[in-house]
Amino acid sequence: MNADLPEGVRVYAIGDVHGCAKMLDRLLALIDEDLAADPATSVVEVFLGDYVDRGPDCAAVLKRVGEEVPGRERVRLMGNHEQAMIAALADGTMMSRWLAFGGDATLRSYGIEPNDWKHDPQALQPIVQSVLPRRDLELLTRLAYSHRIGGVIFVHAGIRPGVPLEEQSSSDMIWIREEFLTHPGPFPAFVVHGHTPVDAPEVTPWRANVDTGAVYGGALTAIVLEAGRRHRFLSVPHG
Repeated sequence: MNADLPEGVRVYAIGDVHGCAKMLDRLLALIDEDLAADPATSVVEVFLGDYVDRGPDCAAVLKRVGEEVPGRERVRLMGNHEQAMIAALADGTMMSRWLAFGGDATLRSYGIEPNDWKHDPQALQPIVQSVLPRRDLELLTRLAYSHRIGGVIFVHAGIRPGVPLEEQSSSDMIWIREEFLTHPGPFPAFVVHGHTPVDAPEVTPWRANVDTGAVYGGALTAIVLEAGRRHRFLSVPHG
């Protein structure tokens, strides 16, 4: 593993949450406990995307992710599910696609029953826009596609091999799978990502995958990175 971070910086990078709000609360409590036991000079929490869809309490997850914590930097990345949600909010013709992609769970978390609109899903667009809190809409508009700290780049899905970091497409950073996952390396930076569920955190010399399938019965995981220390993980079991 070739992750190179500046001295004094500790990063907690959190995998795909998908509406599992109770698990996220437990994981954030573990991070608090970790910092209480072993303080760090500079703390960055990176959320790797896919906060919404499929899980039971997407609204609560967006609220939690959007909160600020004194003394910490929070970075919120775009996932492919947030992109689908944004597209449906902007264009009612995309609503059916988002609902089939797991957006039905997101709507239910806001008190909207999508089955009531099966005859006309496009009509949901203005309803959803009116129900979503302004803070959540603003959060969605502020999500970044990547974040780099030293020799580490954080993205939702991965990067395209052979393409410089500054030339990576937003589509690849939130959608790519096989071309990235099967590439033996090297990459221009160590890549921390989620997007593709694995049974346990997957670490190679060039990347780390921390999507451990929380919404599918797996754990919710954060990787902890710090200069001069071996990587480690914090995780909470499903439930």
